[in-house]
Amino acid sequence: MTPTAKANQYILAVDLGTSGCKVGLVSTRGQVVGWAFEPVQMMVVDAIGAEQRPDDWWAAFIAAARQVLALELVPRERIVAICCSTQGEGTIAVDRDGKPLMNAVIWLDMRGARHLKQQMRGSLKVAGYDAVKLQKWLRLCGGAPALSGKDPAGHMLLIRNAFPEIYKRTHKFLNVLDYFNLRLTGRFCATQDSILTSWVTDNRDPAHIRYDSGLIATSGIDRDKFPDLVRCTDVIGTLLPAVAESLGLSARTPVVAGAIDNTAAAIGAGTCADYDTHLYMGSSSWIAAHVPFKKVNVFNQIASLPCASDTRYLMMAMQSSGAANIAFLKDRIVFHKDGLIDAEPSVDTYRVLDEIAARVPAGAEGAVYLPWLFGERSPVDDPSLRAGIINLSMEHNRETLVRAVFEGVALNTRWMMTPVGRFMGRPVEELTLIGGGAMSNSWCQIFADVLNVRIRQPEDPVKANARGAAFIGAVGLGLMRLEDVPALVTIDRVYEPNRANRGLYDERFGVFKELHKRLAPLYRKLNGSKGRAHGQV
Repeated sequence: MTPTAKANQYILAVDLGTSGCKVGLVSTRGQVVGWAFEPVQMMVVDAIGAEQRPDDWWAAFIAAARQVLALELVPRERIVAICCSTQGEGTIAVDRDGKPLMNAVIWLDMRGARHLKQQMRGSLKVAGYDAVKLQKWLRLCGGAPALSGKDPAGHMLLIRNAFPEIYKRTHKFLNVLDYFNLRLTGRFCATQDSILTSWVTDNRDPAHIRYDSGLIATSGIDRDKFPDLVRCTDVIGTLLPAVAESLGLSARTPVVAGAIDNTAAAIGAGTCADYDTHLYMGSSSWIAAHVPFKKVNVFNQIASLPCASDTRYLMMAMQSSGAANIAFLKDRIVFHKDGLIDAEPSVDTYRVLDEIAARVPAGAEGAVYLPWLFGERSPVDDPSLRAGIINLSMEHNRETLVRAVFEGVALNTRWMMTPVGRFMGRPVEELTLIGGGAMSNSWCQIFADVLNVRIRQPEDPVKANARGAAFIGAVGLGLMRLEDVPALVTIDRVYEPNRANRGLYDERFGVFKELHKRLAPLYRKLNGSKGRAHGQV
């Protein structure tokens, strides 16, 4: 097939994040010709729980997809597949008809922590885990359940113990991607990356991920509640007739299994070669790179995990709150509806915040922001941490706060950099920055300065996940190889570290770590087992 012919074929690519659903019409050469977004609400439950309604996800997808398709940008017959990328580490309990039995428990939810700790109790503890169970998880999975309860291993136990009637009626537990694929095709299945954080699969051979009966027994969840396994690039079926009719597409349109967001992002960023590293800055944040080995660092919560490749793993170090801190600043501080100021955010709000951050001097005039809105995962797994602003004075103002928030997220990312470099056996010298946060030019420069690395800003960085889903779909249809992807991703701008700021940010990073060391015991006292944040479910 010629490059021209490939360019004339398109994937309807879905990118469902925590903030909403993006749908792109993407050519198999990576050109995004159509784009729409529909927001989705998140609910905080019992201070440490986080839920979303699966029906809201689906409604947002249908609305965004219809917007894109209504533009008639390409003939419908040239749309050759649908492929999804979604937020990961969510849990949806569905019945035999595929109907959700309760709200989805999403990746921020920590209510399962105490149930998980009960399940893994043992006589000998290592880093908070039962030593025997930990050894098996590390050997077979390449990782272990999050002690914070923020993954399906904890979510499923929460449902089993706190909602026993729901558990009894559950036919399958699905991750977010799996739920979308069910709604598209009617098939109950999970990909090798979506199943990962259930911690029940033998991942030693990336080409043959399979369930392990011993790990399933350890999980405490009945075997029949787990879906069948497929690869990210598998064609899992065609559109259900009702879905096809709703979208105006052929019912013969293939659906490729797709991937959770970190897997798709690594592809969409063009970082497909070993050790080529990207930084994702969306609601959450992570550093990731493909590597040729399976390995884990339990103490810093870094692991190399199954991904879209059948021959390699994806190194992942994830932090709980990235650009969510900027959204918090916008929605809860600047435009919070409390009657004080009658104003509404506009499409220019993030641009204005970017401009404010750029004009405030490096160092935020001494103010330091701690970006732990919902606990942290890497390099410390501590659900009790919370955000804070330190060292405010009478001379400071809202502009100071804006710059401090941007810098605080970057300092938190720097906290991961050393363990990530040790994990990969080489320092990180360059990062491709993607996600909504990568649209901020000032933030790109702040990251370059704080991390002391070169930052590559690709074209349309907010569309990287959808572009990655499209590339995975094209690979699944045999239209390209993963090795072809880097040549299709355009880098718009490169940011070099400003040497004049090196000493300042080295000093500020030391302060950041010292603040964590001194405040962590107080956070545990405020938000630990006796605090409101860890109340009974």
